[in-house]
Amino acid sequence: MQPEHFSNIIAMINDIINQICSPEVNVLGSLYKLFLSLILGAVIGIERRQKGQVAGMRTFALISMGATLAMLVSIYIPQEYMGLKNGDPGRIAAQVISGVGFLGAGAIIQMKGSVRGLTTAAGIWMTACIGLAVGSGMYLISSAACVLIIVILKAFEIFEKMLLKNTEQNVIRLKVGRIVTDSETYRMCFAKYGVHISDEYLRYDYTQNFTTFNYVVRTQDDTDFVNLFEEIHSLGDVLSLTLTNEVNN
Repeated sequence: MQPEHFSNIIAMINDIINQICSPEVNVLGSLYKLFLSLILGAVIGIERRQKGQVAGMRTFALISMGATLAMLVSIYIPQEYMGLKNGDPGRIAAQVISGVGFLGAGAIIQMKGSVRGLTTAAGIWMTACIGLAVGSGMYLISSAACVLIIVILKAFEIFEKMLLKNTEQNVIRLKVGRIVTDSETYRMCFAKYGVHISDEYLRYDYTQNFTTFNYVVRTQDDTDFVNLFEEIHSLGDVLSLTLTNEVNN
């Protein structure tokens, strides 16, 4: 290879790197940023999809790319029309932080005391922030944030299971055919079988004359639910009694 050809290649590579790292918006740098945000968002989406969440690769990739594009537009407008000294490059991008909250709220599902989707909602918000970071040229920081998110979602889950070994979170729903003014009797039954009540949701229906209890409880692997439910049923007027596992967020 001729020395001048080698020099041309080096100069071309340097030009590409300069365009990618330039704080100004250009075609090559913008395409690189969009592609990088797509990859980082998709990586987070894969983990969420593996957890059975509706929001997966496509959702997270679109969120990350959308935030990056908003950041690029936010920089481009003052750059081209007002001058960098007179514009506010963060004005459009700032709306992403508040706007993505609607997506996060849609990812959270609340069902009779059982809540799922909180981790996914937090992941959506964090992915939007990563997209903004990519759009502003913070490649190393955004990539490190993506790695840390995966560490949190994977490694912290393992640590949490080790910390809470032999225990699990459940939701017990109890429907009683009368208006119950004192739930202490049911609480004593739970305590007798080693069931810890984390939260209690109570609903009175005076028209139909029944009371609904939703207990978020932490139980042991060897909890005797059969005898527990038999004892609760023996208290009388029990219309229904169900046990469900709280779905991992």
